Amino acid sequence: MTQIAIVTYPGFTALDFIGPYEVLHFLPDTQVRFVWHKPGPITDGSGVLVIGATHSLAETPSPDIILVPGGPSTAEHARDRELLDWLRRAHQTARWTTSVCTGSVILAAAGLLDGRRATSHWMTLSALKAFGAVPVGDERIVVEGEPGKGIATSAGVSAGIDLAMWLAGKICGEGRAKAIQLAIEYDPQPPFDSGHMSKASTTTKAAATALLTRDAVTPAQVKATTLLLWDQALKAVRSRRRRRLVPSSA
Repeated sequence: MTQIAIVTYPGFTALDFIGPYEVLHFLPDTQVRFVWHKPGPITDGSGVLVIGATHSLAETPSPDIILVPGGPSTAEHARDRELLDWLRRAHQTARWTTSVCTGSVILAAAGLLDGRRATSHWMTLSALKAFGAVPVGDERIVVEGEPGKGIATSAGVSAGIDLAMWLAGKICGEGRAKAIQLAIEYDPQPPFDSGHMSKASTTTKAAATALLTRDAVTPAQVKATTLLLWDQALKAVRSRRRRRLVPSSA
């Protein structure tokens, strides 16, 4: 039995986890858990969609696959000590630890991306660098680690479906993954070609930034982001001081 734990924190972006779930629940001999501090209703970032966490973090100590979605509240949950501790412990035994969109910031805050290449939503790539990761903006999925044991981060929102298809291939083989792709009729043919920063016009970039900022720039989110960056800056300063205080071996 392959156990997949999808972290469903308040303020998640719906497609970040629903897209991967729609792929992963088709895998044979697999149990998908929506995990949070305790089971119960969880509301997405829009405040409209409500889903249920099926299991607590404590009830799910060693899943085979971990998936962390992104969302407007990422900065808040990147300071959640219980969540970060759970991620560190669960990662030690997981086959794959993965993220969608800004979920990679939470992985980075847990120290799982130190010195590793990783991607995220284009608006959040710079934040990864602050946590010691190596930001990658031109790859849909970035994989680090050995075959069958590693970390995979994906770009923004819809990239979670691609990540899940990739995982399906790794877990049960290309044949099953292709069958799932056909079952959900995943054959993207968008009417527009502005899905990456390299393709979008200046006007489109400005409009997209305005759309995202509308949800992210609330007093609570600004405070959470400021505190998260402050924590990291303080950690970096203290680390530099400790290095200066260590006597040279020469």
